[in-house]
Amino acid sequence: MRRENQSSVSEFLLLGLPIRPEQQGVFFALFLGMYLTTVLGNLLIILLIRLDPRLHTPMYFFLSHLALTDISFSSVTVPKMLINMHTRDQSIPYAGRVTQMYFFIFLGCVDNLLLAVMAYDRYVAICHPLHYTTIMRGNLCISLVAVSWIFSCSSAMSHTLSLARLSFCADNTILHFFCDLAALLKLSCSDTSLNELVIFTVGALGIITPLIGILVSYVRIGVSILRVPSTKGIYKALSTCGSHLSVVFLFYGTIMVLYIFPSSNNSNDKDIIASVMYTVVTPMLNPFIYSLRNRDMKGALGRFSRRETFFSK
Repeated sequence: MRRENQSSVSEFLLLGLPIRPEQQGVFFALFLGMYLTTVLGNLLIILLIRLDPRLHTPMYFFLSHLALTDISFSSVTVPKMLINMHTRDQSIPYAGRVTQMYFFIFLGCVDNLLLAVMAYDRYVAICHPLHYTTIMRGNLCISLVAVSWIFSCSSAMSHTLSLARLSFCADNTILHFFCDLAALLKLSCSDTSLNELVIFTVGALGIITPLIGILVSYVRIGVSILRVPSTKGIYKALSTCGSHLSVVFLFYGTIMVLYIFPSSNNSNDKDIIASVMYTVVTPMLNPFIYSLRNRDMKGALGRFSRRETFFSK
């Protein structure tokens, strides 16, 4: 495209959700309630793990980081979406676009890696129970979390720097409710081959590799259970892995629908709905999944409630 057909874009317009204007108020209340549930539910998980000594184990150490990531991940997109719905102002400045995209990729990658780390923790707990405390020592847990955050930071930075070199056309309308990388690349007038290469290589490391790690961990767990089949062993596996597996199916299922098996260009609404699932719905459901299907969390919640009742008297 010729230089005269390009322009310096200082702000972008987020098209938002495909809902009618008269429905804005209902959906605003709905998403506000979902966001508050996400924040309060995950904060409760962090509080319980922090206060209850019985939850000071590797599994709940990783869960506390996952809860913190879910709060942050949802906060990257939902508040801006709510502001746009309330004010009807769809603009976002260039700096805001870059910042939102960076933290969206960063925190999404952290979520992927933490789910893989938690799968490895469950594998060690079930397949090597006698050596669990030796293998999953404190230094290893801290290192696994630190590597997850550092790699995710580097991954997001690589996408951000490769996007910064692109020029954008006069069309500044993003067909999404947040600054999705794929949607931004469609607006560029420059050659995006380098960006696609970065997406392929970094995406393979940040999404495919953790997914393979999760699958390998659960295949080994399944093989271990089948070697000595018993009702007690199956119940133990389900009680310790059920919550994590539910979150994995929710998170990776929507990612596969959106990125690995994308819809056609005429099905942008389906892509937006899938994005809502893993940016809004999944972080909101995680506290319920880990609380309702986990005896330790329910026990900690009961002890916390009784203690609060005792001190309030």
